[in-house]
Amino acid sequence: MVADPSTDRRVSYRPAPGTIPDAPGVYKFRDSGGRVIYVGKAKSLRSRLNSYFADVSGLHPRTAQMVTTAASVEWTVVTTEVEALQLEYNWIKEFDPRFNVRYRDDKSYPVLAVTLNEEFPRLHVYRGARRKGVRYFGPYAHAWALRETLDVLLRVFPARTCSRDVFRRQSRIGRPCLLGDIGKCSAPCVGRVTAEQHRQIVDDFCEFFAGRTDVMMRRLEKEMQEAAAELEFERAARLRDDLGALRRAMEKQAVVLGDGADADVVAFAQDDLQAAVQVFHVRGGRVRGQRGWVIEKVEATGTAGLVDQFLSQFYGDQATADEPIASSPEENSPEENSAVPREVLVPELPDDAPAIAEWLSTLRGSRVQLRVPQRGDKRALMETVERNAKEAFVQHKLKRAGDLTARSAALQELQDQLGLDTAPLRIECVDISHIQGSDVVASLVVFEDGLPRKAEYRRFAIREAATQGDVASIAEVVRRRFYRMVNETAPDGSKPGIDPETGKPKKFAYPPNLLVVDGAGPQANAAADVLTEMGIGDVAVIGLAKRLEEVWLPAEPEPVILPRASEALYLLQRVRDEAHRFAIAYHRQKRAKRMTTSALDDVPGLGETRKTALIKHFGSLKRLRAASIDEISGVPGVGRRTAEAVLAALARDKEGNDV
Repeated sequence: MVADPSTDRRVSYRPAPGTIPDAPGVYKFRDSGGRVIYVGKAKSLRSRLNSYFADVSGLHPRTAQMVTTAASVEWTVVTTEVEALQLEYNWIKEFDPRFNVRYRDDKSYPVLAVTLNEEFPRLHVYRGARRKGVRYFGPYAHAWALRETLDVLLRVFPARTCSRDVFRRQSRIGRPCLLGDIGKCSAPCVGRVTAEQHRQIVDDFCEFFAGRTDVMMRRLEKEMQEAAAELEFERAARLRDDLGALRRAMEKQAVVLGDGADADVVAFAQDDLQAAVQVFHVRGGRVRGQRGWVIEKVEATGTAGLVDQFLSQFYGDQATADEPIASSPEENSPEENSAVPREVLVPELPDDAPAIAEWLSTLRGSRVQLRVPQRGDKRALMETVERNAKEAFVQHKLKRAGDLTARSAALQELQDQLGLDTAPLRIECVDISHIQGSDVVASLVVFEDGLPRKAEYRRFAIREAATQGDVASIAEVVRRRFYRMVNETAPDGSKPGIDPETGKPKKFAYPPNLLVVDGAGPQANAAADVLTEMGIGDVAVIGLAKRLEEVWLPAEPEPVILPRASEALYLLQRVRDEAHRFAIAYHRQKRAKRMTTSALDDVPGLGETRKTALIKHFGSLKRLRAASIDEISGVPGVGRRTAEAVLAALARDKEGNDV
């Protein structure tokens, strides 16, 4: 059921008494544009939703802001709490509501990746999305510590660590790299070991790194004693040194749980408005990684409510990764998802703890325990994690208190200085990038509440106005951006830009409060003229000139000069600089693509696939030009005649450029 919105939001969209079912379910609040701004779940929809329509002065500040921003509410009844948990997670992930807390890292944590999908697997430190066929260990807090540990272990497990290009190069020249010469690589590139022998080295490494250290240590000690008994003293000495290397690596990861358990330990520190969460990932009894977030509370909630929110979002995201982070060899079976450990230790159990434990067990593929540690090693570790959470919260307040105040001050100052009706909560900025009129591109960046919203960034290749200068290019971008908004608005205006099939916003469906263009009066006038032609009158436009950081209003003969220490000016500079960075990145990408392919365009029979293969194989046109016919024809799909034609085309291009 959906409660229809009207102008008086808090009163008009409140569901009629008795229409909300007293059953478990999931609900969505939408704004006047139809965009989902908050998703929640409840054991009783009637009780929970009625609480949002109490006296607004008694609500949590963030909750009050949410319900006054909303224009409608809708709900879906479910049969079980587990079903509500899953539906809430899916909707938060799908709609990315503005008022929901998302536990996203502000950085990509390093992991150790093992490319088991290659003939000769590679070990390397990696950041980024998970890929199928690759086994991951981590995450770790510091890449340098992970590299140090890997360097020590390569003495015992001399597996390949080089990139694919280096591996191929050493194979061609028939000589191993430095690591092969000093014994830290078994040099499969030159055939010192077979693929089977190299994979066994990698398997032993994975077994040790996953926590089965005792088995490996006992095996090496036994081999050392046998070598000594057989008077193979050199081999015994090498094994002794290997044992020392393994012990040094293990010293970096002290045992914190004596039973060798796999567990995640979660703790919080909080006040009325914010909360800090810390997670220690323990695998094989050792701390393998640590993560932390600071989030703004949406509702007045205690520790149990924070645990509920965190577990549903964090493990939902972890379990839906392409390839889970590995922890121990037993967890590599397809039935189990190692992103979810066997045990999750929390400071307080949420109200729906049995439902969450059942859901986590479903994600993992085997039983997961959710409990509060009471004594022993696990209780001591929980206290350590709690201390980390409190310390992180204190540091966050010291670092960010000024930033939150500054953002609010900047938005208020912009409203006052520019004479806006409301604070510009959504700011968009357009910038043009080119070199003497060639490869003209533009960027559009979006800031909401003073922070970048990178998922909504857009880039444009300029078409009609490419040869007419920056003013015409600005006009083209503004026209194309708002043309989308006007034409993707529903005819009745009730839900602009909402896809009726998915319920998700379409591109450019929501207008900004303030449109910033990089430039002075002419650029600002061009943007304003386009909006006037399209009948859009509720978007403020300004130009920001680089030289003196002057703010130009359309049709005004003189600029507005903001104080140099102004928070409003600082925010505008950040928005403009981000648009400039994004535009330059796109321009360089287009220019590089044109420059690397233009010289090969005239080669008969050489399509895009083989051109890409050549550039990828040699790395640049310079190296390709210096290659021999045999080297070029060695690229898959490139024959000798094509190689000759490529060299001829490159020679002609060089002569033409020299002239």
